[in-house]
Amino acid sequence: MREEILLLGLSAGVLGALVGGLMLAVGLGMVTQNAHAGWVLVIPAGPIAGWIGYAMGKRTLKRLMAGESIRGR
Repeated sequence: MREEILLLGLSAGVLGALVGGLMLAVGLGMVTQNAHAGWVLVIPAGPIAGWIGYAMGKRTLKRLMAGESIRGR
């Protein structure tokens, strides 16, 4: 159980940081080039990164409640 929680935290953090960081980088790049549509990517970057972790947590909880390991063993 502890290893599943640790694995969930690490994978959610890494995946959220990658997605949020990519959205932030692309959006700010667009804004600095005077394409104001880049704000559509910049503003929700943080909440979307957090939502990814939340969704991964819900999926892991369902698997743990069903009694199976998230690692497939």
